[in-house]
Amino acid sequence: MTAPDHEPNVQTGPVVALPVYHGVSELELGLMVTVLRLCGGDKVAVTVNRSRISVITAGGLVMTPHVLYAALPEPQALLLPGGPGAAKAARDPLLRAFLAAHPGLPTGASGSGLLLLGEAGTLDGCVVGGPADLTDTLWGFTPADVRPGQVVMDGRLCTTPAGLGALHAALHVAATLWGQEVARDAAERIGSSPLLVDSVSMN
Repeated sequence: MTAPDHEPNVQTGPVVALPVYHGVSELELGLMVTVLRLCGGDKVAVTVNRSRISVITAGGLVMTPHVLYAALPEPQALLLPGGPGAAKAARDPLLRAFLAAHPGLPTGASGSGLLLLGEAGTLDGCVVGGPADLTDTLWGFTPADVRPGQVVMDGRLCTTPAGLGALHAALHVAATLWGQEVARDAAERIGSSPLLVDSVSMN
């Protein structure tokens, strides 16, 4: 599975923005992009960064972001993959401003991708899952609760552990944009377990 590096064609459907950065997990990014393509086609997933200079993923793959933040069409959802570079990326003022400007969108974050939301202030008052090793850090972003190692859906936000947890984050966004049936079909085509079977839904 490789990260996308093509220039998207003219966008006609919903845009799901995926911020990318040096050290992003190509596994988590690849899972998210795969789900979006299965549900909405090749033009839905749009990777974004402050420049179009190529970034190097955690596994050494080289990819070129599709667009700059300034050129991104208005997104209908956000997906935030983690990776060892997330802590540094989360301090980028441009990324923080972008995420802070879109707090109500359907959003999925996996692993250390939660740090991007935390630094942007959008985890405040939320119930979050995520990786157990980030529990103390996540509490610093003033969530309502932290549930280490769990997939948690709180309204339009889905937060998950790292790695394969990204699949749940992407399916949450897909279900919001295209419906549960479409998302479930994508999960079955990937060979996933039943959609969000281990998640904790918050009212």
